[in-house]
Amino acid sequence: MPVNHLVLFQFKAEVSTESVDKIYTGMLSLKDACLRDGTQKPYIKSLTGGKDNSPEGQQNGIQYAFVVEFDNEDDRNFYVHEDKAHKAFVAKLMPILEKAVVVDYSF
Repeated sequence: MPVNHLVLFQFKAEVSTESVDKIYTGMLSLKDACLRDGTQKPYIKSLTGGKDNSPEGQQNGIQYAFVVEFDNEDDRNFYVHEDKAHKAFVAKLMPILEKAVVVDYSF
């Protein structure tokens, strides 16, 4: 069953626009950078995201949102717990991150 992995970011106030842009680009590049062990093929079905532009005012500080789609829970779990490219990205992200929200659902 497919899994959508929603990730929401709020960056620390002192973080430069350049640093945020690098994280944005890096997050989108994970679609091709994340390779499944054994096959060495990309396994993320789709990855979209961008800067918040909602007029509702309910963001609670969240600035960026991403949706990562996987074919199944095994691929999602590999991404979250084992994927080397994802781990390297998270290591760059954490020092500049104020808050993250992650929600997954199957459909």
